[in-house]
Amino acid sequence: MTRNIGLPVKESKGKIAENEKNNPFNGSLSIRGKLFEGTVIDAKAKGTVVIQKELPIYFKKFKRYGRSKNKIHAHVPSNISVQEGDHVIAAECRPISKSVSFVVVEVRT
Repeated sequence: MTRNIGLPVKESKGKIAENEKNNPFNGSLSIRGKLFEGTVIDAKAKGTVVIQKELPIYFKKFKRYGRSKNKIHAHVPSNISVQEGDHVIAAECRPISKSVSFVVVEVRT
């Protein structure tokens, strides 16, 4: 049984591991703060992915748009399978490690 995390996300079809504390659906990890929507660019580490989002920024002086990129590291719960190129939503949580403060909550197609 999964618990309500407070976000309208689709329930994942993967098998949930017992006693995983860093899982918002099954463990004790609470979700708060920002949502980050982007594309997975690196999924080599075990249980962690790098997500990047690109945003256009407007320069008034030149009357043109430029490209801006943001990258974050996010934890992947055991019930979600993620590959490079997937479009995902990550939610902010407590710090899991030095550079990981987000957790993947949904994989969009």
